[in-house]
Amino acid sequence: MLEIVVKPIEWYDEERNLFVELMRKDQTLRLEHSLVSLSKWESKWCKPFLSTDAKTAEEATDYVRCMTLTQNVNPNVYKCLSRANFKAINEYIEAPMTATTFMSQHNQINREIITAELIYYWMIALNIPFECQKWHLNKLLTLINVCNIKNQPDKKMPMQEIYSRNRALNEARKMKYRTKG
Repeated sequence: MLEIVVKPIEWYDEERNLFVELMRKDQTLRLEHSLVSLSKWESKWCKPFLSTDAKTAEEATDYVRCMTLTQNVNPNVYKCLSRANFKAINEYIEAPMTATTFMSQHNQINREIITAELIYYWMIALNIPFECQKWHLNKLLTLINVCNIKNQPDKKMPMQEIYSRNRALNEARKMKYRTKG
C-alpha cells in the first residue's frame, strides 16, 4: 500500500474569473495497485490497462481514483495531484513487490492482451484464492508466473546433451577401472 499526501492548491476558474481553493487542508490518500483497482478502471474505460498505449491525464487520474482505499475523499483531491505525487504513484506501480526473480528463457514476447478477466481466469485455473486480488498486482502476477513454471512438466534433455554426458561418464569409468572400453 502507498500513502501519499496531497497538498491543497488554488485553481483559476476562467468562467468566474477568480481563484478557487479546491481543498482547505492536506489530504492523505491510501492507494493499492491491485487486480481490484485494475478491474474497476477497465470496467469504466473498456480497454486494457496493462497495454503499451499511453494513458491520457484523465485516465491516469481515474486510475488513482480506482486505487484509492481512503473513504469519503473530496473529489477535488484528484485535481490537486502534483507531479511528485504521480512520480511516487508510478514508482509504486512499477515496483516488483517481491524477491522472486526469473531467468529469462529465449526472450519470448507475449502478445496476448492481458485484462482483469484473464488474470481472474489464471487465478481460478491455478487455484489461487480470491483474497490475492487485493495484493499488489506485480506480486500477484509473479505468483501466477511461479505457479505456471512449477506446474510445467520437466523438460527433456536434448539427445546431443545425453550423448555428451554419457561419453563423459564412459571416459571417467575407463580411467577409474583402467580399461580401454
